[in-house]
This record gives sequence, C-alpha cells and structure tokens, in this order.
Amino acid sequence: MLNFKRTLGMWALAAALVPALTTSCTKELDQIPSYSANAEVIYRDPALIQQALTRLYATLAVSGQQGPAGQPDISGIDEGFSNYLRQLWFAQEVTTDEAIIAWNDGNLPDYNTLTWNANNEFVRAMYDRIFYQVALCNEFIRQTSDEKLSSRGIPEASLGVIRQYRAEARFLRALSYYHALDMFGNVPFADETSEVGGSLAKQKSRADLFKYVESELKDIEGSLMDSRAVYARVDKGTCWTLQTKLYLNAEVYTSAPGVAGTSRYTDAITYADKVLKAGYTLAPEYRLLFLADNDKTQARNEIIFPVTFDGRFTKTFGGMPFIIHAAIGGSMPATDFGVNGGWGGNRAKPNLVDLFPSASDTRNTFYKAGQTKEINDIFSFTQGYAVTKFKNVTSTGVPGSDDKSFKGSGDFVDTDFPMFRLSDVQLMYAEAVLRGGTGGDPNKALQLVNAIRTRAQATPLASLTLQDILDERARELYWEGHRRTDLIRFGLYTSSTYVWPFKGSQDRKTAAGQGVAPTRVLFPIPTTDLVANPNLKQNQGY
Repeated sequence: MLNFKRTLGMWALAAALVPALTTSCTKELDQIPSYSANAEVIYRDPALIQQALTRLYATLAVSGQQGPAGQPDISGIDEGFSNYLRQLWFAQEVTTDEAIIAWNDGNLPDYNTLTWNANNEFVRAMYDRIFYQVALCNEFIRQTSDEKLSSRGIPEASLGVIRQYRAEARFLRALSYYHALDMFGNVPFADETSEVGGSLAKQKSRADLFKYVESELKDIEGSLMDSRAVYARVDKGTCWTLQTKLYLNAEVYTSAPGVAGTSRYTDAITYADKVLKAGYTLAPEYRLLFLADNDKTQARNEIIFPVTFDGRFTKTFGGMPFIIHAAIGGSMPATDFGVNGGWGGNRAKPNLVDLFPSASDTRNTFYKAGQTKEINDIFSFTQGYAVTKFKNVTSTGVPGSDDKSFKGSGDFVDTDFPMFRLSDVQLMYAEAVLRGGTGGDPNKALQLVNAIRTRAQATPLASLTLQDILDERARELYWEGHRRTDLIRFGLYTSSTYVWPFKGSQDRKTAAGQGVAPTRVLFPIPTTDLVANPNLKQNQGY
C-alpha cells in the first residue's frame, strides 16, 4: 500500500499550510496522514487549524510542497501535469468540442480522441487528485469534531469559527466527491467516520454518491458564512451554486445502465434563485473576469468561487499558469499576456468558433493570424484558432507580479480561475425553467440570458430554446471547465449526430469525427486501484 507521508510547512498562498506529501493513495482512503508535527500539536492551536484549512484550498491550485516542482503531492506523472485544476481542465475541455491540445505527452492525445483506457496516466492523475483531496479533508474534519476540540482544550471563543472551518472543509470534500460523481460515477468512498487504517474502501454507486453530496451540502449550508463575506472562501452562495449544478445534472447522475435517472429541475431553480438573490452582480465587461486583477475589479462581484493564484507565491506549472501559457504559440506575442513565453498547446476546435457569427461579441477572443480554423493535424499548434481569453495582465494593462521587470521569472500568474460565477447560475436557472422545473419564471429566464448577451454586445433573444441555452453556455463559459458535463446532459457527448474533429479517431490522424460508445460518459476506474482494491468494479465499457 502507498501511504501518505508529509511534514508541516508554510506555503505563502494566503498563508497556506502545505503538508509535504510524497504520494497519494486512493487505495485506502480512510488512512490517517502522518505529520512531522502531529495532529495533537496542530489541532490544539486555532492559528494552525486555520492554516490547515488553507492548505485544503491550496490543493486545488498547487501541485506539491515547494513550488513549482520537486516535492509533488502525487506520484506517477510529471508534477506540472498532476495539478488538480490542470487535470480538471483537460478532462472537461480537451475531451469536447471546445479545445484541442497539440502535445504528444504519453497518452494525453487520447483525450483529444475520446479513446482513453483504464491505464491512461492522465485519467489516473485526475482520479488520484480527487481522492488525495478527499483524504486531506477527511483528516481535517476528523480532527475538528467538537469532541476532539474539547479534549484539546480549544478556547470556547474559538469553537464557533473552527466549526465554520469544518463546514468549509466539508464543502471542499463535497466538491471533490462531486467531481468524482461527474467523471467517474461509481467510486471508493470514505469519510471522517471511516476506521483509520481499517479495511479497504467500499465502492459507492453513482446514485448513492449523489445522495451523499446532496446531504452534505444541505447539512453545512447553515454553518457557512453569508454570501460574499470574504472573497475566495466557501460561503452560502458557493454551496447553493454547487447544489444547483448537482440538481441540474441529477437525471444523469442518478441513472445507471438500464435505469433511468430522476430529474430535479425544480430544486435547481430553488437553489439558483437563492444565488440570484445573494447580491452577486455581472461584471460590466466580460474581459475583466479573466485578468490578473480579477480579485480586485468588479469581476469579484460576479465570481462566486475562484481558485486563487499569485505570481509571487503560487509557484506551479499547473492551474492558471498552464491555461495561459499553453494557449500561446505561433505568432502570438507572449508579452501581451503578461508571461515570458508560450507552450504551444491549446487551441479552439472549429465548432466553438462557429458559435460566434458576430465579431462584435466581446466573448469572441480568437487569435487568427497565422492560424487556420480547421484542424487536420492534432499536433500542429497553428491549426485551430488560438484563444486569448485568459491573460496575466491587469485591467489597466500592467503585467502580473511575477513579471521580469519586477525581477520575477514571468512563469507564474496572478489571474484567479473562476470555478463558479454568476452568469453560469443565470444560465442554469434558465435551463431548469425550460426543462420543466416549477417555481421559475420564463420571462425572468429570458431576461437573465439577455443580460449576459447584452454585456457581450450580442443581440438579445426574443425567445429561448434549450439549444439556445447550450450555445450560450459555450459562448459564455468556454474553457472554464463546464463543457463535457453540458454535452452529456444534452445527450450530445457520445452522439454520432454531433461530432467534432478527431472525436473517436482511432489513429489520431483521421480528423473526421464519429460517435463513440455511450459508456464514454464516464472515465474508467484506473487499473492501479482495481488491482489494489478488490472491492472495486470497473465502469461498464472498460
């Protein structure tokens, strides 16, 4: 068995605590990580407890202990590739009609073609990242129970805020289990009540995992901060947004081979409406959401939950540094993006480009000079329009804090990744109304969609269809990690009637897309875990 091994250290990402882990273990999720400064020391000090919580947030952004590489959290893959957000982006974007990547690293091209198998190291990295985070959260939650806190003499004045920390940790665990639910379906499960060092984790069905995530989010809602109290912290609005996503996709998540799922569109409307009434507002300009100062401009009023980055302290080759650098290549000047160079990786597939008939739409961020719209070669960066959506420059054009003029390297970025934001919730509300959920207002749905289009200088719609919603979600949210889930919900992900370049290509050379097996809506359980844990059964089709 692999075991967690870590020491306690400070990572300067909002004073993040970074326990130095040398490997992940999804084979035995209920084990307790070992600390150089053990739990009895850490969880007697409210300040250290706060730092331990911050480490849970940081795990979404950083890939290891020292940055940018050298002490990775998980093994079996290059540390830069192992980053949580980077792997989430690969899985949600490169496998769809929105993005293609030119790199020929290992089995990464299988994401372009939807031909991965259970031995794919990138599938495994996403899976390992999810359960690494789950294990960290389990330990924090286990150590911050009222009984444990009382036994360690935590002052009464500190108990209330630590209970709030515990609720935040439970949300972060629920978020990772949501990603497991969405991408892997039937997975090993452990929580803070699981016996430490006990038997191998049992597998929970997708439908049962849905129930668990739902129950967790409902249970913690009242313990979280009010919406928008502190930027980048989990609050009620963050919780309601994830609940909206859960319910919008409920019919998918509660289904199984031969068993129809149960729709929950009324619940999606209920929780979306809570977010809509929580004081968030659309940023006046679309571009503000994806710049180096999106934590300071009016963009922060739209961003519900970001993964935060700082060019001076968040030293990683994953996350936002990857998203920005890998989108630069060809004749693109890297200095326009506030970084020291491009990695020549990600471009847009023509399906995404075709959704922007008007150049006046401010969300049309395609770079065309020296690029072809059509893609006949996966590995040629100049095939496929480049995307300039994300930049490491401020709204006034100043490079991020790691700029060379400030004696930095130009590698790392300040731009936060908007995992949840208001326009997504507006579109989810409208979709749930169109899908027949009760309690919603069709006129309000149209107004919410048109508010987004007006911001983008696109012509308002006179009426709404579900196709309008899917297309608007692509225009508004492309490259933000939603597309795979959206296409599955709309029944188009594996379909032979809707294809994109290299979809289903077995040789990586045949550009004409084709349908793929319907079981591709889930990734496989990695072979490494199937071998290590006989309780696990593989997802159908692998």
